[in-house]
Order: sequence, then C-alpha cells, then structure tokens
Amino acid sequence: MAQERGSAAGSIGPKEVDSPAEVRREVADLLREWSLAGHEDVVGDALLVASELASNAMLHAGGITVFAAELTDRAVSLHMSDGSREVPEVLPATTPSGRLHVGGHGWRMITKLARDIAVTDLGERGKRISVTVALTPPPG
Repeated sequence: MAQERGSAAGSIGPKEVDSPAEVRREVADLLREWSLAGHEDVVGDALLVASELASNAMLHAGGITVFAAELTDRAVSLHMSDGSREVPEVLPATTPSGRLHVGGHGWRMITKLARDIAVTDLGERGKRISVTVALTPPPG
C-alpha cells in the first residue's frame, strides 16, 4: 500500500547490523511498500547508497556500529555509525598517470546520489554519516 503525502512510512533502528547485505535487506524491506511505478531507479539509488555506506564502514572504518533509517513519502534518510573518526573524501577518479583508480568510488557515488550529507564526530565512539536519498523522481 502506498503512503499518503506527508506521512511517515516507517523506520529502522537504531540497531546493530553485521554486513552491507543486511543493511540492503533492511532498506529494501522498508521501501517495499513505497510505490514509485515507473521510477524504480530512485529505489535502486537508495539501495546503492545504503550498500556503499555499509561497505565503506566495513572496509575503511572497522565496521558498522549502529544503523538507522527513516522513510517518508519523499525520501529515505540513512544513518551509519562506525568506529573511525576519519571523514570520507572523494578521491580523484584517475591516478596521476591517467589510469582509473581501482576502488575508492563508493563515496563519490554516495555524494552524487544523496543530498543533505552530514558527518557527525562522535568523539571516542567514531562518527555517524547521515544522508538523505530523494524518492521522488526528478522532473522530466
């Protein structure tokens, strides 16, 4: 059943998760009742951002400590905490010699697909990355 305009559709957590696959399943379940007939690509964007946030936490920050998400009729907000205080950065797409970097493209995808990106320092507990992915397709 599709949600009415302006209504909160659901949330996840905060909870502990063990893998990017688990995060993706959780977000997919949250989005399951969201009806965007003909615009499945925006749901795919949300799942990709969730997967990349989780993968980055696992690969570069010692793992996911807490995950949460909220869904409204217009967006899904994702919150991923990890144990590192290091702020992610967009790396150049190519090496100085012009070769494509292997890896290092996840944060770039996140910054392209998400909006309202915030990194919160949690002190000794690491950081929390919060992003919003619009679920309404762009005009045109």
